[in-house]
Amino acid sequence: MLAGALFEYFPGDIGPRVIQAATVTTLLLAAWGDRANRSRMTVSLAIMLIMCIVVVLGFALDMAGLNMAHLLILLCFLVWVTWQSWHQVFFTGAIDLNKIIGAICIYLLMGLIWAVLYLFIAENVPDSFNGLVQAPWLENLATATYFSFVTITTLGYGDISPVLPLARFLVYMEAIVGVFYMAILVASLIGVRLSDRSMQKSTNDSQQQS
Repeated sequence: MLAGALFEYFPGDIGPRVIQAATVTTLLLAAWGDRANRSRMTVSLAIMLIMCIVVVLGFALDMAGLNMAHLLILLCFLVWVTWQSWHQVFFTGAIDLNKIIGAICIYLLMGLIWAVLYLFIAENVPDSFNGLVQAPWLENLATATYFSFVTITTLGYGDISPVLPLARFLVYMEAIVGVFYMAILVASLIGVRLSDRSMQKSTNDSQQQS
């Protein structure tokens, strides 16, 4: 996210393309690394290769006028990674610190998914948002991501606002999902983790006394 903000100062769309490629590569390697340990050289080569492939494919899709296909592929990828993370966090093993961090990562992934949904609407229905300039989706990627995270945290600066009914629906649904996710799921994970540690400590104390 910091790199994306810095790349905004560079002209053209190479910055957003590099950020998109870096994001996809990071998520792919995270899913890949979950299954086996890899050497640093293997990971470095994989990063460079995947980023080059993503940049070239994205450029080819946009040049062919398949902007919506590009967005749809990105959306499906983010949903897939989120589902994989969800299964790993909530349906495998005991609750530990790593799973709590994973739950926070899912929260960030949801913000990215909604950002892509906003780009879908802005691309197909002009003037869906006040404050969002009508432009190719790649140019609005950083702005849509900013708006999504402002919405999911219910911060709501008001510099960008939905106008049409579908846009408003997505905005308030993101706010609702974001609040309930953090308040219920993440808080529950932390509560279970603290409870397990407390029980483990009590068991250890009892064993020592025995």
